[in-house]
Parts: sequence; C-alpha cells; structure tokens
Amino acid sequence: MKYHSVCVESLGYTLPDEIVSSEEIERRLAPLYARLRLPAGRLELMTGIRERRVWPAGTLPSPISVVSGRRAIEAAGIDRDEIGALIHGSVCRDFLEPATACGVHHQLGLQRDCMIYDVSNACLGLLNGMVQVANMIELGQIRAGLIVASEVSRPLMETTIAMLNTDQALTRDTVKPALASLTIGSASAAVLLVHREISRTQNRLLCATARSNTDAHELCRSGRDETVGGGMQPLMETDAEKLMHEGIAVGRETFDQLLNETGWSVKDISKTACHQVGSAHRKMMLEKFGLNPENDFVTYPWLGNTGAAALPVTLAIGIEKGHYQSGDRVAMLGIGSGINVMMLAMELREGLVAAG
Repeated sequence: MKYHSVCVESLGYTLPDEIVSSEEIERRLAPLYARLRLPAGRLELMTGIRERRVWPAGTLPSPISVVSGRRAIEAAGIDRDEIGALIHGSVCRDFLEPATACGVHHQLGLQRDCMIYDVSNACLGLLNGMVQVANMIELGQIRAGLIVASEVSRPLMETTIAMLNTDQALTRDTVKPALASLTIGSASAAVLLVHREISRTQNRLLCATARSNTDAHELCRSGRDETVGGGMQPLMETDAEKLMHEGIAVGRETFDQLLNETGWSVKDISKTACHQVGSAHRKMMLEKFGLNPENDFVTYPWLGNTGAAALPVTLAIGIEKGHYQSGDRVAMLGIGSGINVMMLAMELREGLVAAG
C-alpha cells in the first residue's frame, strides 16, 4: 500500500501518574513466590520491565482518548471541521456497544459527517486505523483523520495477581502463561493524518505492509467480552516464547516487503519505532532484521507493554527527546498476537509535532 498524499501531522499522548514497579508486583505475589520458591527480581530480569503505569480504578478509555486526541489536534493547529474520520483502535473499550469512538467524537466536538468506529486487532488496532485513514485520504474521501487508543491495564493486573495467589494447582511451568499479563501497562495515544495539501509539516507516510500467520492465533488470547466497562475481570494466557519466535518470523517477511515497497535498504532506515514488548523480543527482532539498536527508541522499561498505544507513544516521546528528527527515514514496526504484523514507512521533512 503506497501513499502519495498522506502526511503524519502530529501525535498526542497521555500517561497515568500512578507507577507500579515489578518489585511491588512481586511483593504482592509473595504467597505464590514462597510456595513455588521463585527468586525475587525474576519479573524484571525476564522482561526488562522495571515498572508500568496504571489509571485510577474505574477509569474508562474514552475520556483519556479525548485528552490525547485534543493534544494532537491542538499541536497541529488544524480546523476540527477538516477531520473526516475518527477511529478508536485500542484493545480496551468502554462497553461492548456503542463504539468507544462515539464518546470520543462527542467530547472532541467533531462534525456529524465525520465517520466514527472502533477497530479491534490486539496491539495493532491503532496502526490498522492509521492505514484505513490513510487509504481514505489517498482516495480523496477525507482531508484529515484522527486515530486514538487508550489502554487500561489495572483490571488485568489485579485479576492476574489474585488468580496467581489463589490457584494452588499452579506450578513453575503452568505459571508461565500468566507472565505476559504482568508486563502490561496503561497509556493513551493519538495520531493525526492529513492530506499533504493542508499539511504544515509534509512528513510523508510512504507505505504500509501487512502479513499474518493465523496458524498461531491461539498463542495469546484473553477470555470473552473483556471490556473495561461492566465490571468484567480479564485474564490472559500467553505462550510468550513461541509467540515471540513466530511473530518475528512473520515480521521478517513483512519487513522484507516494506523494503521492497519503499525501495529502501536496511542502511537507508535512519530510525525505528517498534511495538514495545520487552528486552528479549526487541533484541531478537532487531538482530533478525539487521537493524542497529542505537537507531531504536524504547519505553518498555518504564511503561511496559501498553498495547495499541505502545508504538505511537514511543514515537511521540522519542520526538520530544530529540531521537527522531527532520530528514529521518522511520520504520514503524508492529507485531501483534493473531499473529498479525503491520509496518509503515515515514519520511520526516519538518519534524513531527508531539504533545504529551
């Protein structure tokens, strides 16, 4: 999917104030650790994640998405009437219906002819939404579109800790599928795409590539109807090691396709922005793709895996820190459960605007 008229105009993000360290989670898991004689420090050692953040109990995604969306709009200085599509792309949503995007649309005061809906695709929902908005812009259907995502991890964390402490049948082997649930953090992100005719930055979105391997769709899965609203209590099972290997294999195929679509070589890629899983996943992926770790920017050590918000939040913070700059060719590399892979190529002209 190649684009000639689409620009990434701005990003907005929002982070919770409350920090939960891996050390604190292990203290709360004292009954499990004592029974299975697990060594302290195991969680951070295995994942590279020392802390993550959580919203206050009862927080729904839509109010946070409104904040991030407003920040992206204000950073771009765009007339809200230009926004012809709003997509909410996180794992978490307010209720099963209506679409969480409805509440966000209302609070942002967007026009009634703005197309609004949710996209659900595990950690790739926001990237999928970017492609859908980019397609609409390229086809001339809209002039601008906003994609938002807000992940609320507290219910998963709390339910997982309670289950691990009460299930006396767990062993060192059977406890492993729950480990990934303890790496999840909360965050919110928004991405504003516009037609190049109204862009102030001319940061071009060049192309997107996607591949999947649904033979591996059972390697990471949650229960039924586990939205944040309605008092539901989610649990998740993940074969993290196999998911990592299978995901990176599909990722390598998708990355080759991205290079072919852009005409870039690996050396042409100035910077990367990747979905944030953990230290082992990052190391293996960059090695398999032949990419320089110094060109990458990470947030997982202090944010954990923030689902669909992870990659755009990392990109936004990297912009604020000066990691991504004018002239950079940036590869956005997303690998999610399913297995689904989405990768996008962007060329920075005047520097992205990020607001947090």
